[in-house]
Amino acid sequence: MDILAEVLDRVRLGGTLLFHFELGHPWNVALPRRPYALFHYLSRGSATLALEKGQELHMSEGDFVVVTRGEPHVIYSDSRTEPLPIVDIDRLAGRLGLIRHGGGEQPLATMICGNFTVARPSRGSVLELLPPLLLLKPTEDGGWLEAILQRMVSEAAFERPGQGVALSRLTEVLFVEVLRSWIKSLGPGEGGWLGAMADPHIGPALQLIHERPDRPWTLGELGQSVGLGRSAFSARFTRLVGEPMYRYLISRRMSEAAFLLETSDEAIARIATRVGYETPAAFSKLFHRHHGLSPGRYRAFRRSDGGRKQGNDLEAEVVD
Repeated sequence: MDILAEVLDRVRLGGTLLFHFELGHPWNVALPRRPYALFHYLSRGSATLALEKGQELHMSEGDFVVVTRGEPHVIYSDSRTEPLPIVDIDRLAGRLGLIRHGGGEQPLATMICGNFTVARPSRGSVLELLPPLLLLKPTEDGGWLEAILQRMVSEAAFERPGQGVALSRLTEVLFVEVLRSWIKSLGPGEGGWLGAMADPHIGPALQLIHERPDRPWTLGELGQSVGLGRSAFSARFTRLVGEPMYRYLISRRMSEAAFLLETSDEAIARIATRVGYETPAAFSKLFHRHHGLSPGRYRAFRRSDGGRKQGNDLEAEVVD
């Protein structure tokens, strides 16, 4: 089982290109809070990105940044310039997403911006494991980033049939590649279960938990399966994943249960058994604690107009 592929497939990852900026110095743009992750690729020039809470990041040509929590932020070449809210910027007629802004006639900086969406958010999701600001610097094998983004720009240049789907699929590929590059850069103990997947002992243990969440795993059994004693396995798992094995197992079971409730017509008692609980009562109590709704109410909400609209809004919303 490819754990990462399974997780990304089940959360229904998507997104789109929002803007292609051509910027003349001095310039300063402000982006409001959004219910999704925003990315910025500076293909030319330099800039500073500052979160509303004060964290700053200096960007140079080729830098790719993800604001993973959708926090309000500004990007500028000169902080003394009055920030222009993104909602006040007009696109050029006939070119979807193209924005020209700033003081010069010729663009001194070019930047591509878009979003990553998760239509089935869950506790411990991939986006929650990422830092508030994720920075990828240019690398020798980074041609894939430029290629995907330029394809997105050309796709967004003019409206045509299937454009939204094409941009969403390209954004999904972009996110997977960004995630791979970030995981590759992680040190020991960083990145939660994403980073722990590469560990020769904890990686196989995570694989076992994901393949059989219904099994009554113990620290001793899992540790023995991956060649570690109980105490050593417990300490290593907690250090690398960021939470104890039993808590991770419960989270995995609750994610699997939520997926089954939303996508199947199986009885709740059957789902309880499939994720490792002997009685529906015990399962329902834990599910409510984890998701804030009983299994029945969760299923009804996710299948209602409100639940579908919540997912569709995350996939389709663009800057007004």
